[in-house]
Amino acid sequence: MSANRNTILIVDDEVEIRRLVERYLGREGFDVLCAPDGDAMWNVLDHHAVDLVILDIRLPGDDGLNLTRRLHRQHDCAIILLTSRAEVIDRVAGLESGADDYMAKPFDPRELLARINAVLRRTQAARDRADPQAPPAGYDFGQWHLSVARRELLDARSQSVPLSPAQFDLLRLLVEHPNRVLTRDFLVQRLYGRRCMPYDRNIDVRVGQLRRKLGQSAGQDRPIKTVRGSGYLLSTTVTPQEAST
Repeated sequence: MSANRNTILIVDDEVEIRRLVERYLGREGFDVLCAPDGDAMWNVLDHHAVDLVILDIRLPGDDGLNLTRRLHRQHDCAIILLTSRAEVIDRVAGLESGADDYMAKPFDPRELLARINAVLRRTQAARDRADPQAPPAGYDFGQWHLSVARRELLDARSQSVPLSPAQFDLLRLLVEHPNRVLTRDFLVQRLYGRRCMPYDRNIDVRVGQLRRKLGQSAGQDRPIKTVRGSGYLLSTTVTPQEAST
C-alpha cells in the first residue's frame, strides 16, 4: 500500500454496506480493508497500519461499543461509528466510549467521505503539533496545566489525566478562548469541519466528559459553564506558558 494514502478499515456485518463503502472510498483514493466482525477486525489490525476505522455499532459477538473502548485504548487510529438513525442513545454512548464521530444509517457516501476527511485532518494536525522532544508549552488554569506540545493534561500533583484526542482538542479550544462564549456551531466547525446539525450531541457529550475529567460535580464551581441557548465558556483565568528556548 502507498505510504501517502490513508488506510480505512470498514467493520460491518452487512456485505452490501462493506462493498458500497469500499468501492466509493477506493475511488476517492483511500486504501480500504474490510472485516465482518470484531474478531476479523483484530486480525486485520495485527497485520496492517490503519488510520481510521468505520465501525458498525450493532455487530454479532462483541458489539461496537466494546470494540470502540478497546480500540481507543490499544490503537492510535480514529473511529467513526455507524448507528441506526433511530438509536440516539447509541450515538451518545459511542462518543462516550471514545469514537471521534458517528454516521446514522442509511447514509449518503458523500457525507461519510466529508466526515472521514474532517476526522483525518484533525488527527493529522494533532500529530503534527505533538513533538515529544520539545519542551512543554501550554496553559495554566486553576489547578490544571494543559501541555500543547505533549497533548497532555496535568493535575495539581503533575499527574497526567488521560484525554482522548477529541477531548484534548475541545479543551484546548476552551483554554485558548477563556471567558468567551463558544457556540456549538463554532466548536463543531473547528473540531469536525462541518456544520452543527439539529440534535447533534457531539459537543455536549465531549463537554460532559471534560467536566468529569476536571472533577466537576453539581456542587462545585464549574470552570466549564453552559450558556443556555448559546454554547460553552471556560470561566477562569488562563495563563499561557511559552516554550523554553
